Amino acid sequence: MRDWDDFPYYRPAPPKYVKGGIKAQSQRGAFGSSWWAKRWIQVLESFNIGPRLARGRSYARHGQVASISVGKGAVEALVQGSRAKPYRVTIKVKTIAARDWNRLARALSTQAAHTARLLAGEMPEDIEQAFLKAGVSLFPERAHDLKTDCSCPDWSNPCKHVAAVYYLLGEEFDRDPFVLLKLRGLDRQELLDLLSASARPGRTRAAQVAKSPKEPPVPEVRSLVEPLACDPARFWQQPEIPEGICGAVHVPGLTAGPLRQCGKFPFWRGNEPLLSALEFTYRAACHRGMAVFLGEQEPDLRTPPPR
Repeated sequence: MRDWDDFPYYRPAPPKYVKGGIKAQSQRGAFGSSWWAKRWIQVLESFNIGPRLARGRSYARHGQVASISVGKGAVEALVQGSRAKPYRVTIKVKTIAARDWNRLARALSTQAAHTARLLAGEMPEDIEQAFLKAGVSLFPERAHDLKTDCSCPDWSNPCKHVAAVYYLLGEEFDRDPFVLLKLRGLDRQELLDLLSASARPGRTRAAQVAKSPKEPPVPEVRSLVEPLACDPARFWQQPEIPEGICGAVHVPGLTAGPLRQCGKFPFWRGNEPLLSALEFTYRAACHRGMAVFLGEQEPDLRTPPPR
């Protein structure tokens, strides 16, 4: 099926500029640096989508994608074309059944190296073999595993707007491989819980993804926390805090710890990584907090604090 660009006598209007659009980090050459990101692009190109992938690369590199939302088995995106209103793109990916995830988790839990690399946010290079042994595939196997739709008037499907989202997804997989697994039906925490349950010899079926409807529900264990006193007089008459309760207080050697744990910001739009942009602010906050805690004079935030 052709799209408008295939007619030699028709030249479509250039796409409108998108302020704050998601621009691909790769401005030339191949997309993605990790093997799983490259494998994603390789799989797409094997589906013979044609020249629309090249036009999609141009859209991705010029920041024409306004937003992307990734869920289990589905991607929603807005891509700005030549019209005033962005086109709505939907990509649906065939998910892996729960029983197959359970079988896969049992296979992965026997390989300590696989579990360690997944916990570190990396995709083991031979993980595809584990998927194949479980009877499933990490990546879509055929074009029918991907169902796409776009509100643009192009006849072809997928069109260049869908292709642009394809490439940006590849870069997002590069940043966080768990996004790929989420698209296949299981998010990061669910997979880690499943691996943990499969690694325990006495694991219960309640910890698995696929539960039998005949099994009774497992009661949820809640910790009992004493509520705060509602009487203000009682609240402010608590005993004094003993000295040294905080122990040794010092500026952490590695700043922005919570931000590092969250990983890179998804579909980051800035010219530099978010961690690099906020690292100075975190370091300045550490030194100011220490000064306040010790009762010292606050440092001048106009100059960088010592490293």
